[in-house]
Amino acid sequence: MPRYGSSHSTSPFIWCAAIICGIISVAVIFGGILVFVGYMVIHPRVPVISVANAHLDFLKYDIVGVMQTQITVVIRAENDNAKAHALFDKTEFKLIYEGKTIAYLRQDEFEVDKEKSVLFNYEVQSSPIPLNPTMMQAIDYAIKQDVITFQLKGGSKARWRVGPLGSVKFECRLSCDLRFRPSDHSYIPSPCTSAHKH
Repeated sequence: MPRYGSSHSTSPFIWCAAIICGIISVAVIFGGILVFVGYMVIHPRVPVISVANAHLDFLKYDIVGVMQTQITVVIRAENDNAKAHALFDKTEFKLIYEGKTIAYLRQDEFEVDKEKSVLFNYEVQSSPIPLNPTMMQAIDYAIKQDVITFQLKGGSKARWRVGPLGSVKFECRLSCDLRFRPSDHSYIPSPCTSAHKH
């Protein structure tokens, strides 16, 4: 006669755990689908920050090796998305000359409407900057060539809200040269943008 092992009923605790895991899995999948659909409906373009314009307001250095300067930088924040406002936060840039940070540009949290852009004028005045021999040679050469170069580095964190489902976040970074003519203080335009538009 065949012998059969005794049957063991599954513990109610195991059944409950399995049901809860199943519900969580379905919720995660469903939530992911909703976020994806919302993202595709909004279809956001990456927000862009760029240098719209600049001007060398003031530049002075002496034989002792001290430089003073004031620069106006116009930053543009763009939101090309037609279906959502963009929020920019933690916006900060460093203005650098020959590897030395001479000023900071900061902006409080701000919002850019759908398919709009905003401009921010920064008047950056440095404290007297002591120049080492390398920097003095660099500025002498810049005056002779009539081109002086500063570096602008930094960025902002941007995000859109995808309806009630959450937000889409992006990092906007700038790293570029700002070139000016000391003879007339004019800005030599060159592309300076955080990202290519799609």
